[in-house]
Amino acid sequence: MADLVLIVHALATTLMTGLVWFVQVVHYPLFARVGEAQFVEYEHHHTRRASWIIAPLMIAELATAVLIAWPGIGVVEPTMAWGGLGLVAVIWLSTFFVQVPIHRRLEKRHDTGDIRRLVSTNWIRTIAWSARAVLAVMMLMPR
Repeated sequence: MADLVLIVHALATTLMTGLVWFVQVVHYPLFARVGEAQFVEYEHHHTRRASWIIAPLMIAELATAVLIAWPGIGVVEPTMAWGGLGLVAVIWLSTFFVQVPIHRRLEKRHDTGDIRRLVSTNWIRTIAWSARAVLAVMMLMPR
């Protein structure tokens, strides 16, 4: 069971890491290229469609990170488990208190300042997920 948890955890984390890098260097910067007349509709469709991929992966990552850090399970070193869970907290807090509010504003109007803020603040998640990917792979290595 522990091996399955670690594999699902690594899979969810590395998929999200690849996705966040794509979003950071390709997708979000291209928001500035969407015409103002089409932007609100584009943003609406972006958030709805992206949620179908992002939400299940983030939930799987959170659930497995909690299981890995759960006291007494001892799947990995506690420092690694709690460090990984701490990074999940950073990602979720940034997502729901920084990026989601920006997306909500962008669903109402095109704003180049908000697009720039989305790109710049998304580095928080990009760096945190990158660190999590390293930890997730390390967790798979034999002790």
